Amino acid sequence: MAGSRVVGGPAAPGGVPASGADAARIAAVRGADRRRRAAVVLAGSAAAAAIALAALSFGAAGVTPERVLEVLLGGGDRIDRFVVLDLRLPRIVAALVVGIAFALAGAVFQSTLRNPLASPDILGVSAGASLGAVWAILGLGAGGAIVAGFAFGGGLVVAVVIWLAAWRQGLHGVRFVLVGVGMAYLCGSTVAWLLARAEVREAQTALHWTVGSVSDVRGEELWILAAGTAACAALLTLLGRTLRPLALGDDHARALGVRADGARVALLLVAVALVALATSVAGPIAFVALIAPAVARRLVGAGGAAVAAAAVVGGVLTLGADVAGQFAIPGFTAPLGIVTGVIGAPYLLWLLARTERSRA
Repeated sequence: MAGSRVVGGPAAPGGVPASGADAARIAAVRGADRRRRAAVVLAGSAAAAAIALAALSFGAAGVTPERVLEVLLGGGDRIDRFVVLDLRLPRIVAALVVGIAFALAGAVFQSTLRNPLASPDILGVSAGASLGAVWAILGLGAGGAIVAGFAFGGGLVVAVVIWLAAWRQGLHGVRFVLVGVGMAYLCGSTVAWLLARAEVREAQTALHWTVGSVSDVRGEELWILAAGTAACAALLTLLGRTLRPLALGDDHARALGVRADGARVALLLVAVALVALATSVAGPIAFVALIAPAVARRLVGAGGAAVAAAAVVGGVLTLGADVAGQFAIPGFTAPLGIVTGVIGAPYLLWLLARTERSRA
């Protein structure tokens, strides 16, 4: 009829306009999804706050939670302020930010490559960043921002080599993982060679760093880590709309108007920068980038990268592991990288076994 209009709801799958009832159901599902994601982020943030409060209270110089809160609110005596603000708080912030950085990088790798094993530490990107940082420490005697720059360069070179070796008229996720594992071994062997030929004192410093720890991250290093991670997180927010289409495959992404190759390159560059930042100050913390995104996806219960949830889970994981390494066994202190390795190795075996069962 002339002058009449057809009012349709949101487009249903296949491009057909949805009816009113369908639109209502779609809106309800999306609302429930947003609420669940928000609940996961809030619960994770509350858990991180509780663990941080416990970490600020534990230790040889015991400070009760009430005194900790008093210090954080600007009060407290001089000794309590020194213990809480100068000794313990930087380590807690470093553990949280390192976990967020690795978790964000892992979420990007797993989503864009569509492979749950596509983690920076398994693919060799973390090993490349470690090689760059060790080269800067042992070869140049550098520190701070210079080490971070060399770590970024090492991770970027490894990522480019893996990309070129895995490209066969398109990027194949399985080939990418296999080439990455080989690069991880190569970079690890080179780091061992650099340590073996270095002076004893220099080797001890670098060797302690390669284990993975946040015990000495403070001052300039902590500021670089926090500012760099915040900048990368902002970039991921801008690029985030391309994550879900890429997770569907290149053909679907292009059909939705996403330039798949360009978007993937941009996202992976940001992920490499996150890995380089975290590795340059804390060393290669194992398995956080692998576990945190997977746990976040299960908690959220929906497809996609679950970037915000992954960041929160990563922060809780690294902070909890660092506190456990300090206080779980009386008289024994384990670096953060050792604790995450103990947690992550069984998970990796379970994931491999689950993958084999699904293919059988």
